[in-house]
Amino acid sequence: MPAREYNISMNTPKRILVTGSAGRIGRAAVAELVARGHHVVGFDVLPTPGLPVEQSLVAGLLDVDALHRAATGADAIIHLAASPDDARFPRGAAPDDSDNFVSDLVPNNVIGPYQVMEAARKLKIPRVILASTGQVIDGHLVAKNVPVTPDSPPRPRYLYACTKVFLEALGQVYSKEHGIEVLAVRLGWCPRPGQEEEFRQSELGPDVYLSPGDAGRFFAATVEVAKLPPFSVVYATSLHVRVRQYDLTSTSKLLGWEPRDQWPTGSAQ
Repeated sequence: MPAREYNISMNTPKRILVTGSAGRIGRAAVAELVARGHHVVGFDVLPTPGLPVEQSLVAGLLDVDALHRAATGADAIIHLAASPDDARFPRGAAPDDSDNFVSDLVPNNVIGPYQVMEAARKLKIPRVILASTGQVIDGHLVAKNVPVTPDSPPRPRYLYACTKVFLEALGQVYSKEHGIEVLAVRLGWCPRPGQEEEFRQSELGPDVYLSPGDAGRFFAATVEVAKLPPFSVVYATSLHVRVRQYDLTSTSKLLGWEPRDQWPTGSAQ
C-alpha cells in the first residue's frame, strides 16, 4: 500500500520514533530532535535518557505489538537499533550458533529491520531512516580506493556489515514496492565506551569519526528536509583529520547537512 502523500516542513514539529534510542548515537539523535521541538518516542531494551517514561518504550524489535504501539502516528522512523558488531566472532571464520550469529545478529539486524519496515508499511509511515554502516564498503578503504561514494559497490569484510548490506537492500525493496521514502545512512565510527583504545590504535579512526553532535544534527536534518528521493544512500562522518574516506557530497545535496566537528571533539560525551 503506497504511503500517504507527504511533505515535511522544517517549521512543523514532527512525531519521530527512534529505535535504539538508549545507545550513544540514539541519545544524540533524541537530544537534538527534542531540542528542536519534535515529539520523540524512544524504543530500546533500556530506558531512553532524556525522555519521559510515557515516551520511552522498553522492548525489543521482535516485540511486534510494542513496536507498532511506538510507531503509531509517527511521521518518520529513525531506525538505529541493532547488534553493534561481530567483534566477538572469529575473524575469517563462519560463526556457528555458539558464536551468537543466529541468536544475535540475525534477529536484531535482519528480522528486526524487517519488522520496522513492516510497521512503516502497515501504519503508512512515509519516511524511514535506516542506520547502515561505513563497514559495508570496508574493502575499498583497505585498498585505499577513497573517497568512497554511495555508488561504490559493497565490499563488506565481516558478518555485521553483511547484515547492513541486507538492511540497505530491504529499504530499497520497501521504497520501490510500497512508496516509502527510505534513506540508508552509512555511519562513521562513534566509539562506544570501552572502544577508546581500539579507536586510538586504528589508522582510519580519526578519518571516519562521527561525533555525537554531528550525528544528532544529521538525524534532525533527515526528518526536517522537505523531500527525499524514493531511496538513497549517503554517508555521515565528522570532518576527516588526514585523508577523506567517504564522499559526503550527496549528503550535503540531499539534506543541507555539513559536519562541524573533528576528532576528538565530542569523544568524551
